[in-house]
Amino acid sequence: MSNPYQYAKANQERFLDEYQELLRIRTISTQPQHAKDVARAAEWLKAMMLRIGMDRAEVILMPAGRCPLVLGEWDGAGEGAPTILIYCHYDVQPAEVADGWDTEPFEPTLKDGRLYCRGAVDSKLHVMSNLKAVESWLASDVKPNVNIKMVLEGEEESGSENINAFIAAHPERLAADIAMISDGAILAPDQPSLTYGLRGVTAFELHVSAPVSDLHSGHWGGSVHNPIQALCEILAQLHDENGAVAVPGFYDDVAEVTAQDRALLEEVEPYLQAEWDAVVSAPALWGERDYILPERLGARPTLEINGIHGGYTGAGMKTVLPARAFAKITCRLVPRQDPARVLDCIVEHIKSITPKTVQVDFQFGGMGAEAVLLDVEGLAMQSAAEAYAYAWGVEPVFERAGGSVPITFECMKVAKEVVIMSYGLKSGRAHGPNENIYLQNFYNGIQATIKFIDLVGQGRP
Repeated sequence: MSNPYQYAKANQERFLDEYQELLRIRTISTQPQHAKDVARAAEWLKAMMLRIGMDRAEVILMPAGRCPLVLGEWDGAGEGAPTILIYCHYDVQPAEVADGWDTEPFEPTLKDGRLYCRGAVDSKLHVMSNLKAVESWLASDVKPNVNIKMVLEGEEESGSENINAFIAAHPERLAADIAMISDGAILAPDQPSLTYGLRGVTAFELHVSAPVSDLHSGHWGGSVHNPIQALCEILAQLHDENGAVAVPGFYDDVAEVTAQDRALLEEVEPYLQAEWDAVVSAPALWGERDYILPERLGARPTLEINGIHGGYTGAGMKTVLPARAFAKITCRLVPRQDPARVLDCIVEHIKSITPKTVQVDFQFGGMGAEAVLLDVEGLAMQSAAEAYAYAWGVEPVFERAGGSVPITFECMKVAKEVVIMSYGLKSGRAHGPNENIYLQNFYNGIQATIKFIDLVGQGRP
């Protein structure tokens, strides 16, 4: 008599082959020329859902969407059983050998216990770990005591219009007792971590202009406030000498880090510091001096200048006085901060410090998400912690992630509890060249999801 844990271990080789098959499909949702690839992957995933024993599976594309989601359902536990919603995304970022890859980015390469491929960690690792966990339950002699819904998104990397429209129109289709979002990364190959907080995000472009067109710097230089110079002067006033954001009202709604938060985050600090040293490798830490590294990275808001452009940037010199310059700016937000209010504060501050010699204009790209703080003591989080301990053989630590996973806020609308279960690594180079995972993370992830389903079905720990 087999159980799901045994089934998964017995089928690891086939699971890895199927994982690599999905990796070869160029599911680049940000590039229209790959729309057919994304659609092909959606059909591939639908077929797999049906093949592993789910009752229903469909590919869904809303009028507002560009790339489809795949929704599968298994309701064999019956009406009175709890329902788990598992979310992952199967689309990926663009990748070319010229970006710095040592191998073809869409041809999986195994080396020294790692698998290299675009999407290996973000986030086909999670798609396949969870699909194979569900298969292990449905193929074994013992069936889960929970009903299962799986939603696999095809445009997480490019806006999520499709899934947002689907949730708004049909929230009942994704209704669940627990939503398990599978995305992101743990701290180290041998140290799992549970994210209980995510920062929100907002973004805009700042445009500065002065003359009506580019001018000869010899003829007019010294009489016109150079827009690039003015832009730099404005940007330099957005932070103080201690690394804090110098925008009035920016911190008004920010909750202070609690003693419980600091105790949890102090356990994470050695891992994050080691990772910072290895990955960031900057000359020294920067930021708010009163906060430890995990707090700066996950519990405090930021204002970042992501890009600046203006004037001539080609080969050689061009003695031009540019007509305009612009910067792209994003803010990472913490609980209680309203993205719209934060934007208003920044816009008013910039207007107040803009010299009269130039003009400013703002463009808003629609990127916005509120921060999320999850219940560490709830059934979902405690079941996830025990599942990690089972799969990795070590208790997880808890962290507040610096990034944003906007789907979390949407899942909170359809589920009573939400938990984030990540199986990749930050050092896995998601979005960059030579993206990779440790194969053991794939196998551990399958076991962790199997255990999580088991524990929720028992209504414990």
